[in-house]
Amino acid sequence: MIVPDDNPVNRLPPAPLMLGVTAACIISIALVWLVGQQTMVALAYGGSLVAVLLMLLLAARLKTAPAEQEVLQPDWSVTSAAIEDRRRAVAIIDRANRLVCANSTYEHWFNGVSAPYELAFQPASRDAVQAAARTAWRDGTAEVEEIQLAGIDARYRLRIDRSGRGEAYLVWRFDEIRQQRSYDGLSERIAGALGEVMSRAGVEVALVAPDGIVQTTTPGLAERATGSRDNALGGLEFVQLLRSDDRDRIFFAREGQQGSPQTLVHVPLDMPNSTKMSDADQAPSLMLLVDSTVGIGGGWESSGKAAVPQLEALLSALPLGLALTDRDGRFLFANKAFLRAVERETAGLPQFPSDLVVREDKAAIADTVRRFAKGATASGDMAVRLANNKEEPVSIGLAGVRGLGDAAVLLSISDSSEEKRLRRQVAQATKMQAVGQLAGGVAHDFNNVLTAIIGYCDLMLLRHTPGDSDYDDIQQIKANSNRAASLTRQLLAFSRQQTLRPVVLQLPDVVSEVSQLLKRLMGEKIEFSVRHDRELGSVRADPQQLEQVIINLAVNARDAMQTHATKRGKPDWKGRLTLATRRVSARDVRKMGIDIMPADDYTVLIVQDTGGGIPEEHLNKIFEPFFTTKEQGKGTGLGLSTVYGIVKQSNGFIFADNVQGPDGAPIGARFTVYLPVHKGELPAIMRAEEPEEPKATEWSAGGKLLLVEDEDMVRAVAERALVRAGYTITTAANGEEGLAAIANGDIEFDLIVSDVVMPAMDGPAMARAIRGVKADIPILFMSGYAEEQLRNEIDIDNMHFIPKPFSVQQINAKVAEVLSEQRK
Repeated sequence: MIVPDDNPVNRLPPAPLMLGVTAACIISIALVWLVGQQTMVALAYGGSLVAVLLMLLLAARLKTAPAEQEVLQPDWSVTSAAIEDRRRAVAIIDRANRLVCANSTYEHWFNGVSAPYELAFQPASRDAVQAAARTAWRDGTAEVEEIQLAGIDARYRLRIDRSGRGEAYLVWRFDEIRQQRSYDGLSERIAGALGEVMSRAGVEVALVAPDGIVQTTTPGLAERATGSRDNALGGLEFVQLLRSDDRDRIFFAREGQQGSPQTLVHVPLDMPNSTKMSDADQAPSLMLLVDSTVGIGGGWESSGKAAVPQLEALLSALPLGLALTDRDGRFLFANKAFLRAVERETAGLPQFPSDLVVREDKAAIADTVRRFAKGATASGDMAVRLANNKEEPVSIGLAGVRGLGDAAVLLSISDSSEEKRLRRQVAQATKMQAVGQLAGGVAHDFNNVLTAIIGYCDLMLLRHTPGDSDYDDIQQIKANSNRAASLTRQLLAFSRQQTLRPVVLQLPDVVSEVSQLLKRLMGEKIEFSVRHDRELGSVRADPQQLEQVIINLAVNARDAMQTHATKRGKPDWKGRLTLATRRVSARDVRKMGIDIMPADDYTVLIVQDTGGGIPEEHLNKIFEPFFTTKEQGKGTGLGLSTVYGIVKQSNGFIFADNVQGPDGAPIGARFTVYLPVHKGELPAIMRAEEPEEPKATEWSAGGKLLLVEDEDMVRAVAERALVRAGYTITTAANGEEGLAAIANGDIEFDLIVSDVVMPAMDGPAMARAIRGVKADIPILFMSGYAEEQLRNEIDIDNMHFIPKPFSVQQINAKVAEVLSEQRK
């Protein structure tokens, strides 16, 4: 683009021309004076001549001005050619948001020549683009990491720069975000300069599709296979290029056995255990043909150490972990992927492969490497356990390579760090699920025992009055039984089988309810702070259980800070506990890459302390029941397991990690609770009412009850309690007996009181069968499992529930309540 020159001196005629014109004018004036001998005539002639010259000069300047202006206009065709790019869409707009220039890629990607403002962005992307444009006009540049158009799966990265004369234009650059494959760009490298280097070294390389069709080769391979480097091998079958003799030696088909034997090394670019099998099925393979003459009088030298650098350029570019050893099993080279897979990026490569594995596997891998180095050409794999990760075995591939001097064995291993992380998550989730089922079963059976103990204590207390010698002992038994019942409730909370009363609420409201209590629990040495995000989504959960979650996490943090201070010998310690609520969108969840958590909107509770963090060996165990690091007698190990169960039963997720300090050492623990945002309609009342204690009933009309319970002791105590209350009781030891008592029709029962879990026919199956005989009889289920779970699994009308363990007063009150409702 031409820039005009504003210096007026440079626009004047050249100096010699000005001198000539001046001399001519003077001479002509002198001639007129000499001829006419009149001074006035000569002066008039001179004045006229000067006026004419000035008019001509002014006309010339006025004529060149439009030309200069025309030259200064921007030539957008030149700009369009300059911004042409097959992989990037570029558009230029002026201050009126009009599209003034765009390359062909922009027109192809976005189906036309609309200005970027007019593209059909998704709502979130549109807001981000508009904000970036305002930032670019103000600051000169702006970027958006990810945008997406409506109805298009493609995603783009956007950069906007202010440019032009007077900075009156915005340059928009769109880069498509693509999933990079391990072999992208490898074809060009093989066919280019890297392929030339490999061919000169005596190693030919072919990139072969899964169906055996050649995609690209080094120039030397084309010459060996067809006689000319100009012949393209793409589209041919790789096996047609080679032949083998009766000793399984490989030759080029064109050369036959007159040529030199080749060593074939097959390198799969994507391992079969890839998380995306479709990618692995379509991934090509790398075929290396190593000439047997390599290292004999040319090409590579006989020393393995001289040969290895020839391969490093290729091996380092591959995503598969590869390493070379000499004939004695010593490492010669390993690429970064290999070091990453064996977790030796910082420590570096050891001397022998056996130094990478545990003691039990050292002899096996050392013998295998020596056998592959000195025996016939072969390949295979073996499972070993790395010294840095003794729990999970890995598969190492080995291939004997000939013609490389000391570089005799090629080792391969895939970087499975992501796969290991997913496997650990699945194993942890499976273990927690199994432990939860076990805990729930134990709690359910123990509840039956506690029901009998508490019931018999109540019956004995009816025969004793305060002051009797046995009264206090019975009260003590009952108190300890109630304490045991609270432990079973914690086990049921962990196994997600306790009864919840969920309502729609705001998480900051629950935090506010317990803040005063937490301040008293923390004491003076711990600074307690609370922070909330704005516009938090409401969640559906049991507020009382959420309060228990917060209290348990806070008390656990307090104990951790006290223990940490004691270990460091600091009696004047100070700690800090922070409770925070955050808003996390589905897009943020996708960026976090947590596979076990669906991409959804969440309201997050964060509890963070300064207690020195959780040891790495305990991070996978802290939520298990009865696991505790406290001294004996100072904790049951059920606090965090209860938290885990409540969160999971509320359809949430909880994660524990350590907060790193400036030096990289952990300074505290952080528990993050994700609760899904409630999508339904918000009710008028956002919190549940406090659970009411069983009220005394006015029912006194008696009734005929069928009691079905397979546990003898529970059935006996319930029968005695209900008989004392004035009911007529018929008992059954299982579901079949209960169904028979109804089907016989000898007694018209007012109510069925039944256990849920029984051998053969359980309570729900019996109830469905009874509905076919007596459609309107009420059923009261007794169970140690959650009422909500029971109602979800049993679709029966006129069904009621009482949790175990229960006291004599509670069972009597519940039966009277149900009968009262039936008589209304």
